[in-house]
Amino acid sequence: MSSPTARCASAVRRPVLANFCHAYLDAMSTLNISLPDNLDQQVASRGYGTSSEHVRELIRRDKDRQQLRNLLLEGASSETTEPIGTSYFDSLREQATKQSSK
Repeated sequence: MSSPTARCASAVRRPVLANFCHAYLDAMSTLNISLPDNLDQQVASRGYGTSSEHVRELIRRDKDRQQLRNLLLEGASSETTEPIGTSYFDSLREQATKQSSK
């Protein structure tokens, strides 16, 4: 596998892309994790090329989970409102149908 620096080496001819690559590389940190063979095989069986890809995906999912948790807590602590009727959901379906046909 090529290093991130090697992958961006071809971008030197294109200044904008090169600047992006260098900024991206500067923002990365390295973490070494040792996995037992059975976990390493599990990572491969789930379609990830490397355990690093899997760990990045897990971190993204955790971030999404935390955002959802915060929204749920915010909603739970908000004022109660009147119950929503079927007409509300009908109007949402209509809006979604209009947006998907654009």
